[in-house]
Order: sequence, then C-alpha cells, then structure tokens
Amino acid sequence: MNWSAAPAKVSAEPAGQETSVAALADAASQDGQLELPRLRRLVLSVGLSLGESLGLPIAGYIAGMALGGQSAAMLTATAVLWLTVLVRKMVTRTVPGLLIISALVLTLQTALVVGTGSELFFLLQFPLANLALCVLFARTAPTSKPIVAQLAAEVVALRQPSAAHAGLDAFFRDATWLWAGIFAATTVGLAVLMVSESVSMFLVLTTALTAGGVVVGIALSVLWFIRALRRSGLRVRMAQA
Repeated sequence: MNWSAAPAKVSAEPAGQETSVAALADAASQDGQLELPRLRRLVLSVGLSLGESLGLPIAGYIAGMALGGQSAAMLTATAVLWLTVLVRKMVTRTVPGLLIISALVLTLQTALVVGTGSELFFLLQFPLANLALCVLFARTAPTSKPIVAQLAAEVVALRQPSAAHAGLDAFFRDATWLWAGIFAATTVGLAVLMVSESVSMFLVLTTALTAGGVVVGIALSVLWFIRALRRSGLRVRMAQA
C-alpha cells in the first residue's frame, strides 16, 4: 500500500477551500506577519489531518487483511476513507483537500489491485499513485491556487497577510513544483525497482524510497520557506489565543 502520497478533486480546488482561505485572510494580521495557531492547537490540527488521511485507512487495511486478505484489506481501507469524507461533509460541510487526495489515490490503487488480481498490477499501483500525485501538483502549480498553499491553510492553519504577497505566492507555486518533481522522481525510481528487484525487496525499497522522498521534500520546503520569509520581510508568529 502507498498512502504516503497518500495531499484530489483531481482539481485545483478541494471542497470548501475558497471559504477556508477567505476566512484565514479575514482573520489574518495586517502587518506583514504570518500567523500560526498556538503549539497545542497546531499539533492537534496536524494530528487530526494525518489521522483522517493516513491513520484511518491503515487501520481499515489491517482489519480487512485479518478478515479476508489483500483485496478485502484494500476495499476496507478505501471504504473507511470515503466514509470519513461523507461524515466530514455532513458534519462540517467541508472536506480537507488532503483527505480527498488520499481517497482518490487509494481508490485508484484499489481498482488496480482488486480489478485485476494480478501481482504485476499490485506492484504497478505504487508508481501509478505517485504519477497521479505528480500530475495533480503540476496541474495546480501555475494557477492562483497551488495545492501547497491550500494544504498549508488546511493542515497547518497558516494565517496569511490579508493583502496578496508576491514573495509568498511565488513560494507556494515553487513548493508545489518541488513536490511535483519529487513525486515524478519517486515514480521513476519505483518503476526501475519494479523491474529489477524481487517482490519482497521491492516492497521494502518502496517504503524506504517513499519515506525518503517525503523527508527530503519536507526539509527542502522548510528551508525554501525560511528563505522566502527572509527575502520578503515576513515574520511568523504564534496566535495569542
């Protein structure tokens, strides 16, 4: 399974995103500062987002595997994700972009695994999932709403200055291109491993390659973000309440 990438209406605008961005802008400071929620709330926000998009489907996969094997595990994990999407929509009327992306990517993987029953397609799901994410990020990068900016608003609750800021906008576009490149490189790496390694070794190396890509992407994004703040004269502050 691969939920790392597990981050689409395969679309530039996840449900409810316009509302969330507008709310952040209205509440944002006017003095060239980016505002993050207090540490406890930030941790809870990130934890909830990862729990919904990653933790719940993993739990569903484990339960399905225990009950009925690989196909049942994939179907259970997918059902859990879409049920989470439905509950989110009913309760909050919005669905986080990361949750939508996870659900669509996992649906693609499940369709390949269950629909074919082939070991080849079971392995192929991993590079194809990363390819889908590469296309998604590249598609939104040149738009006015790059997906990294949307995820920053949803997952980290980053409060941006009310006025548009060219330096910050450029960072979000560049960071989105960065992640598109990481997913493209991961796709190529997984494709090479798929034809050159045994199944067991492929699965081990897939985990390592995917995790390594995510770590590198996060590190480069943070460094890039700090550089963008310095060049733009922006500061980050924690919310007072």
